[in-house]
Amino acid sequence: MGMIRRPGRAGARLRLFILAAVFVALLGLLVRTAYLGVAALSSPVGNGVSPAREIPSTDVNPYGANFFLSREVEAWKRERTVRMAAEGGIGWVKQQFPWAELEPQRKGEYLQAASRASTWTKFDEIVSLCDAYGLRVVARLDLPPAWTRQDNSLQNAPPDDLQDYGDFVYEFVRHYRGRIGYIQIWNEPNIYPEWGNRAVDPAEYVEMLRIAYLRAKEADPNVYVLSAPLAYTLGEPHPEPGKWRSMNDLTYLEGMYEAGAAEYFDILSTNAFGMDRPPEDPPDPNVLNFQRVLLQREIMVRYGDADKAVWFNEYGWNAAPESFSPDDLPWKRVTEAEQAEYTVRGIEMARREWPWAGVLMTWYFRQVGHIPDSSAEYFFRMVDPDFTPRPVYLAVQRAADVPVPGPGVYQETHAAVKPQGAWGNVIDGEAQGDAYIQSDVPGDSVTFTFQGTRLDLITRRHDTAGRLLVVVDGHTAPGLPTDERGRSYVDLYSPM
Repeated sequence: MGMIRRPGRAGARLRLFILAAVFVALLGLLVRTAYLGVAALSSPVGNGVSPAREIPSTDVNPYGANFFLSREVEAWKRERTVRMAAEGGIGWVKQQFPWAELEPQRKGEYLQAASRASTWTKFDEIVSLCDAYGLRVVARLDLPPAWTRQDNSLQNAPPDDLQDYGDFVYEFVRHYRGRIGYIQIWNEPNIYPEWGNRAVDPAEYVEMLRIAYLRAKEADPNVYVLSAPLAYTLGEPHPEPGKWRSMNDLTYLEGMYEAGAAEYFDILSTNAFGMDRPPEDPPDPNVLNFQRVLLQREIMVRYGDADKAVWFNEYGWNAAPESFSPDDLPWKRVTEAEQAEYTVRGIEMARREWPWAGVLMTWYFRQVGHIPDSSAEYFFRMVDPDFTPRPVYLAVQRAADVPVPGPGVYQETHAAVKPQGAWGNVIDGEAQGDAYIQSDVPGDSVTFTFQGTRLDLITRRHDTAGRLLVVVDGHTAPGLPTDERGRSYVDLYSPM
């Protein structure tokens, strides 16, 4: 988003306003010479300058969480949940959008059976609520309606015709174009019951992924497609010889790559439960722990996919009471104090040591009462159903307090950058981070606080563009031209 040179006074605020813009785009730094701006750091990396994160979709707010907002009946509870998330430093909302709720009765009909009201309304309100608090949505798309299958003994099972799913993905992405920029294709297809009663098959999932990816990009070329996260498991044989009811996640991921999956997702999703081990516990193919993701990463690299980010779909430690039997602890257990400490340590370690790590979505933020406290799953929560914050919430809130960026190179997706308005992603291989954001709505703004004496902002000029008004600490920006009203601006229209 901007490059800051030489440490200087703290707290300078740069506010960009669009004036009469038809096309406005903000790009990351160090892009090619076709774009306005500089292409070099003023001081070598290592002298207090943060280098650019080279892998796309990694210069992001790493703090995300899973939510159950569509289950919440009362609007005030949804609002309070999202407000607490924003106050806690959460930047990303992972929300399931059940296919069965959106297209319940028949193909192509997005209406409720009794009232004939739009099935989009509830979800539109959720997206608007997240927008209002500056939270980005990652949409999980699964749970088919009954009309898509002959065998409905398991709700999670995929449809009989994968093209039906592709059509749903197309309609979803089209409906939320410019509002939801990230979609997840299915969930944990390597285990029962997520793949139904039949044996799991990575090649079958890749065919689903291929269809969904192509239809999603048809609806919006700038949507990011996340692969389904794989459940951490060492595997469970299927009754049919040589097949698996649940397949080892490493074996399954390798099978996905063998089937050509690399062409059909932008970001790899993974799960990362710490079990009863600290985040520093080393990876081992026979052990389920946080660092098992490194073994998945090795597979990505081996298949030439090292330039993609990994986002963590379900992340965390379970803090069930000691009274639980070991048989009732599928995620093992730690104390609440350890849960809080490990959650923050794991995120900080991932950001520090894994340049390919993006968002880590804690499982989960708050549930609406559908998970009883007799289940170990209850004790993942960051916030109780009655809105009491748990130690893990408070720890994340402290850790996520965004520091003022110092000298370095930052993307427009950095946690310190606050877009307001209809900014949307544009995927562009010539931009730093392979993407930028743009808006065509006059008055939309981007705000961030930085520390330094100079800021270089890369923008894209275009023959239908307008001006960016620039305000620094409430004043005009030194060195920029001013309009007839004395406002400093960057001209995005002038030819190169």
